[in-house]
Amino acid sequence: MKKILFSVLLLGVSVSSSAAEAQKPGHAAIASAHKLATAAGFEVLAAGGNAFDAAVAVAATLSVVEPQSSGIGGGGLFLLHRAGDGKNVMIDARETAPAATDAKQYLDAQGNLDQDKSWNGPLAAGIPGEPAGLVWLAEHYGRLPLAKSLAPAIRIAREGFQPDARLLDAIAERIEVIKRYPAAAALYLQNGAPPQTGWTFKNPDIAQTLELFGAKGNDGFYHGEFAQRLVDGINAAGGHWSLKDLADYQAKEREPLAFDYRGWRIVTASPPSSGGIVLEEMLNILAGYDLDKLDRVHRVHTIVEAMRRAYRDRAAYLGDPDFVKMPLDELGSAVYAAGLRASIHPDKATPSDMLPGYLQKSERDHTSHFAIIDADGNLVSATQTVNLSLGDALVVPGTGFVMNDEMDDFALKAGVPNAFGLVGNEANAPKPGHRPLSSMTPSFVIGADRVGVIGTPGGSTIITQVLEGVLAFIDGELPAQIVAKPRYHHQYLPDTIAAEHGTFSVDEVKALEAMGHKVNERSHPWGFMNVVSWDKKSGKLYAGSDSRRASGSGVVK
Repeated sequence: MKKILFSVLLLGVSVSSSAAEAQKPGHAAIASAHKLATAAGFEVLAAGGNAFDAAVAVAATLSVVEPQSSGIGGGGLFLLHRAGDGKNVMIDARETAPAATDAKQYLDAQGNLDQDKSWNGPLAAGIPGEPAGLVWLAEHYGRLPLAKSLAPAIRIAREGFQPDARLLDAIAERIEVIKRYPAAAALYLQNGAPPQTGWTFKNPDIAQTLELFGAKGNDGFYHGEFAQRLVDGINAAGGHWSLKDLADYQAKEREPLAFDYRGWRIVTASPPSSGGIVLEEMLNILAGYDLDKLDRVHRVHTIVEAMRRAYRDRAAYLGDPDFVKMPLDELGSAVYAAGLRASIHPDKATPSDMLPGYLQKSERDHTSHFAIIDADGNLVSATQTVNLSLGDALVVPGTGFVMNDEMDDFALKAGVPNAFGLVGNEANAPKPGHRPLSSMTPSFVIGADRVGVIGTPGGSTIITQVLEGVLAFIDGELPAQIVAKPRYHHQYLPDTIAAEHGTFSVDEVKALEAMGHKVNERSHPWGFMNVVSWDKKSGKLYAGSDSRRASGSGVVK
């Protein structure tokens, strides 16, 4: 799924305003993709936890109630702001490629990409990172023992809950692959058929997994008997994992990207996410325009041209920062943005094939995002995923969770689009221990009087959704308004503006087409944005969960 994936502090570079540091909201806001997850976060806050403990509770509960989008078989990026000392950090819990990875495994006899291998089953799965990320959060930033923050998820798994239509639809959509794996079929099907509305889903296996993990931390997942169970289960199905793959996995602290846009400070995801640098590049281009003075058509045209150029650079340059040297300073520079801006015609679209080429021509609404502000002013913006719906649909017996299919996020064959239509090259090639490039863009938007915490799932559309959300927040809109706004997207290739139904009027479509744009209106909505904000002048917190999905919950209390 290409999916799921969190003061006046100038985050990324600490600010020196003691008055700003002393200011606290006094209450909390949480927005997530499921009511039970939001409630779990507040339960942990009430038990004495902070935003980081609440993040563990929300993430683990989503693993139980929203397995189609995220879970402990996947990974994520956790953007944190610690109010006490102004520290800003990104916890990289992205999956890694097993040591036995070979790109040739994903090709058919004719040398073409075999998408069944990259989407479904054991070869599709990278080494999960979310468990290590949750341990890191609890041990380095939380107040509570890991087991206490996991308790709500464990209780829900044992007692059961009634899944919403999103999970039921995902099971029905993936049933043929689920049937390949007996443990997955036993977990998600009823008498071999998709469950119906009213089904109570109990998952004692994941409850036991979370209990073991809560008691032993990383040793309860990446080492010992449980690790052996994972390796045996994956390899019995045709994979090539080793105990060393699991033992070597580490969550990593990375410095977030931080930059200014028209008087606002943006703090966002750094590689292995492409989201932050692409967001920075787009906003740097747009900083040269007064968007408020443009009519709707010209505003959309200008934003689309910024999207086009930034997505072109995404494919050309970005990969795992531990292995690939990337020109981040150049891509994020005002001088580079000015050059790109100069190539934008005010009234005409730039065909993507006229931009400097690098490859031949040739992320669905899964993933999950949640946002938290606690009473002390700690912030979390977290995006997590198992990639496509229900990941690779493989459940190792006795574990209770699906594995990710994040290997599809690598450029398994240079120039060939992945499940989201994104292309890449050698910088994002699948190699042992590497982390695949992601579009996840958990972000903070900081002004003198207002702070926003924003992010969304949506595969390749994540970055453009966050761009539109950031612009709306800066324009003064509240979370409930931001998450409800209609969306549009351009990703360089294919050379079209994708738009939700009703985003543009008939006349606006005609005007955009007269400029040379192609507009493709989609019948279904995308994304599941969750936003919280803090108005420091009034002291009020706000929370908004995307109204496109009935399960979401944004609560202030």
